[in-house]
Amino acid sequence: MSAKTVTVAIIGAGLMGREIAAAIQRWPALIDHPVRPRLTAVCDINEAALAWFDEIDTVTTKVTDYHELLADPAIDVIYVAVRHDLHERIYSDVIAAGKSLLAEKPFGIDEAAAQAILSAVEAHPESFVRCSSEMPFFPGAQLAIDYVRSGALGIIVEARNSFLHASDVDVTKPIGWKRQNRFCGEAGVLNDLGMHTWHVPLRLGWAPETVYGVLQNIVTERPGPDGVPVPCDTWDNAVLHSWARHDGVRFPLTTETKRIDPGQKNTWEFEAIGLDGGVRFSTKNPRSVEVFAIADIPGGGREQVWQQIDVGSQSVWPTVTGPNFEFGFSDSILQMWAAFLAEREGLLGDRFGCVTPQEAAATHGIYRAAIRSDEQGASAAP
Repeated sequence: MSAKTVTVAIIGAGLMGREIAAAIQRWPALIDHPVRPRLTAVCDINEAALAWFDEIDTVTTKVTDYHELLADPAIDVIYVAVRHDLHERIYSDVIAAGKSLLAEKPFGIDEAAAQAILSAVEAHPESFVRCSSEMPFFPGAQLAIDYVRSGALGIIVEARNSFLHASDVDVTKPIGWKRQNRFCGEAGVLNDLGMHTWHVPLRLGWAPETVYGVLQNIVTERPGPDGVPVPCDTWDNAVLHSWARHDGVRFPLTTETKRIDPGQKNTWEFEAIGLDGGVRFSTKNPRSVEVFAIADIPGGGREQVWQQIDVGSQSVWPTVTGPNFEFGFSDSILQMWAAFLAEREGLLGDRFGCVTPQEAAATHGIYRAAIRSDEQGASAAP
């Protein structure tokens, strides 16, 4: 099968833009993928940020106005990573231009912006659109998802999904746009990182019926550009206690989204427990998945047992990497892109896919309920 060439452009030449560019350069690691992406263009309002892309010889266009990319008929797909307050305008423009879009969370600074983007998607079905969320593409996460789908839990007892790191532990860290509501949005850390904790629950059908939000703004001031403290008004940590349903059974679902969790780096965790089985996975130990079972004991009787399974390197799309090797963050980005482009061609099959626009929009209702719950001290419905 000859792979179809798809030209890709990036809007936003920061950290994630560079990560995506690096992932595309590793595309030959995928086996028999139906698409071959070719990164040809990049845009950033900071012209100095474009210099990094000089190392990629396929990049022939570097601009500071993203409209130049929208007007280029040679560009098929655009990846966008910009401030949350810019999502609605840029995402809608990309979609209206008929380009396919893989864009960063939260898909709009708030619920109204997300609905506007969703309306653009509905008005332009020729544009294939998905939201970025790479953590569930770890092989251990995929095993855990498949385990839940298999019915091995039996009657569900509880589930938890967390995304934890400590990027803001240093109180002297200068303020950035993600720490200001006017740029990041009222949902704070939920806007920034909440998709990591809701991609899998929503894909499993665990839409919350009610939400009880426990939100923390721990560091209320940070140094501004001149060193003078300025308000840091976003939520740093958010724990959401929800009621959801699995196979018709109501159960407690907890999601934890934290920027200040001392001792963490960039940890994604998932756990689901049932009467018949359970599964746990953490990116802290990317090769190991814990599976719970009731085991027959020699001589008679039964015991509860947690067993460890090593999962190796293989995820949604097969790669040339040895199956016994470890998987990492850059690999998850490659897998996310493999899923995105395969689904764009209608060839993903039953493999796990990227966040849909509808799922992305649904998270804003969850975040709104969490904020209202925290204000009122009572659970709220999304």
